[in-house]
Amino acid sequence: MAVHAHPDDESSKGAATMARYVAEGVDVMVVSCTGGERGDVLNPKLQHDPEVERDIVGYRRKEMAEAVRILGVQHRWLGFVDSGLPEGDPLPPLPDGCFALEPLDIAAAPLVRLVREFRPHVMTTYDEDGGYPHPDHIMCHRVSLEAFEAAGDPDRYVGHGQVPWSPLKLYYNQTFSRAKITTYHQALLDAGAESPFAEWMERWEERAERAVTTRVPVAEHLETADRALLAHATQVDPDGMWFSVPAETRRRIWPTEEFELARSLVGGPVAGPAGSPVDEADLEDDLFAGVREHLAQGGAA
Repeated sequence: MAVHAHPDDESSKGAATMARYVAEGVDVMVVSCTGGERGDVLNPKLQHDPEVERDIVGYRRKEMAEAVRILGVQHRWLGFVDSGLPEGDPLPPLPDGCFALEPLDIAAAPLVRLVREFRPHVMTTYDEDGGYPHPDHIMCHRVSLEAFEAAGDPDRYVGHGQVPWSPLKLYYNQTFSRAKITTYHQALLDAGAESPFAEWMERWEERAERAVTTRVPVAEHLETADRALLAHATQVDPDGMWFSVPAETRRRIWPTEEFELARSLVGGPVAGPAGSPVDEADLEDDLFAGVREHLAQGGAA
């Protein structure tokens, strides 16, 4: 179960990993906490399009349905309202009724229900900083952690799902690690091309690098992830940053997607404080490492 804040997040963060597991016969569910109602139209080709502006909610739902089809995953909406990304100094208050302002027990309850119904062995979400400090990404982290820890407790969230269920592992998606983006940046420079990552890399000086515990090989599934991301046409410029490094080059220089193991009931290299490196020899190459062995031995969640 991959829990994301908005439609399109699932296709830009860990999509190739999901495509790989779908191809292997794993049941995969994407959960979108909000409908992305307050997201701007980021594709310059569709900006100021009156039809898009008139029905951005409908467009984002159709885009999400196409991405889900391409990835081959199941999908559920939690039904909360996008908080928007506040800008200005000082920052304006968040709008009433938005996802980030919901009480934690109210926001987590539908996810607890989904966990108990879908019964995932592994969950993925964002770290406590949200991957980047969007209020919905931070809230997504909070509700995911709450659901991971509470869904197996019969005394919590009574009435939200029939049978308690404890997932075995929780990962934070680290798709945009500093090492990965630096490698992309250098590859573009070496090819004599302009890199769109320079400004992004400068901003990293303001925050510590997260630990990586798990590198999932996904070379064969990068094109599927690209097609899913392109399905979010209002959000993604096909000539923009996301596609500046061709899939063929990415397969050669960085054929993995990265995760940070945050919680585990079956062992594994759980990261220490943010930035603490994990020895290369201890890195996992499978989100289900330890899970498969646990289930083969008759274990249950």
